[in-house]
Amino acid sequence: MTAISDLVADPSYLVMYAIAFVLLYLGIVKHYEPLLLIPIAFGVLIANFPGGDMGVLQATEEGIIVKDGKEYNIWEMSLPAIAHDLGLMNFLYYMLIKTGFLPPIIFMGVGALTDFGPMLRNLRLSIFGAAAQFGIFLVLICAVLMGFTLKEAASLGIIGGADGPTAIFTTIKLAPHLLGPIAIAAYSYMALVPVIIPLVVKLTCTKKELMINMKEQDKLYPAKNEIKNMRVIKIIFPIAVTTIVAIFVPTAVSLIGMLMFGNLLKEIGSDTSRLFDTVSNSIMNTATVFLGLCVGATMTSAAFLNWTTIGIVVGGFLAFALSITAGIMMVKLFNLFTKKKINPLIGATGLSAVPMASRVCNDIATKYDPKNHVLNYCMSSNISGVIGSAVAAGVLIKFLS
Repeated sequence: MTAISDLVADPSYLVMYAIAFVLLYLGIVKHYEPLLLIPIAFGVLIANFPGGDMGVLQATEEGIIVKDGKEYNIWEMSLPAIAHDLGLMNFLYYMLIKTGFLPPIIFMGVGALTDFGPMLRNLRLSIFGAAAQFGIFLVLICAVLMGFTLKEAASLGIIGGADGPTAIFTTIKLAPHLLGPIAIAAYSYMALVPVIIPLVVKLTCTKKELMINMKEQDKLYPAKNEIKNMRVIKIIFPIAVTTIVAIFVPTAVSLIGMLMFGNLLKEIGSDTSRLFDTVSNSIMNTATVFLGLCVGATMTSAAFLNWTTIGIVVGGFLAFALSITAGIMMVKLFNLFTKKKINPLIGATGLSAVPMASRVCNDIATKYDPKNHVLNYCMSSNISGVIGSAVAAGVLIKFLS
């Protein structure tokens, strides 16, 4: 009745336990994205106990799943039948993840927790959030040259946006069989932002550049126009962005629309405070729990331990590093043509890892000059990166699905 004989016969399970324990260590001890890494890690753990039936079985494009030598057509099965025949995690996965339900719900919660004020006050800095998406498309090209299909390469490249829900949503649409390793790579590298950004900054920036004080630059070259009624602008902004994105990139509306809806509930204030509280707390937390467990459960030993996964891990790191580098290089290029200089750390935060990337870059700046606080400026680029990665995902889905 035990799983010991299965573990002896197939030691690959032990490798998956080791991966789960490392992720748990990062989440619990190192406090790296604990709200996500801990559910994912525990999902990995419970999915790899032989006989537990807690691992997600990926269906073919025709919807065929093979379990114990028997074929099931997932598209013809009712949800109770999936739960009975394939297990609890398959029930949750095909109901919540495969349908694409949870990523937009999480985006709604993220929107409710996001303040677009710093970006609106420094709107010109938002261009660096767009520049950072360069890594997505460069890694896409490299992945195709490595042998990945175009859809798989797009799912791999989107890791460079540093946005877990966006990576999951894109992969569900384009390459669902790679969901486990891509989600793990995306969230693991997001958790390692405090390691990756300083490494890239050290390789690409000089001390003189890192000491550029943005507040002093503002005093030397003050803005000609100031926003007088920020509250009205904050309310109009999510409505305007949703409308514009819906017209030009309709496939991104499910992410951008929910992001902006959550933000609108926040900015309206007391009239929607109950809705804001629900979206930002209970719904967001519930969605995060199920997303983490289901993503982790896709990482069975059979699905994870292969060369494709290794390629995803390597490609994901390159996507992250190239996105950071692209943002930095865009700042350097900008500084060649303007008197008002910009600290390249602002370009490094073009990733969608909000607000961790901004905090990391602010820490780097204050190490060189304790008075050089760049957090608000970094948030401008950082927040625009959230929008940029979702739009990039919409473009990829439109052209490749």
